[in-house]
Amino acid sequence: MQVLSSLKTAKLRHPDCQIVRRRGRCYVICKSNPRFKARQGGVKKK
Repeated sequence: MQVLSSLKTAKLRHPDCQIVRRRGRCYVICKSNPRFKARQGGVKKK
């Protein structure tokens, strides 16, 4: 999985890409082209 510096650029790669927030992380998911997957946000410290 390629990690990008900005998920905004990942969103612009394909019209089917969606930005989703789950458990404090941002993901780009793309059902039609799964190689556009991306993740941003690390582990939160307690």
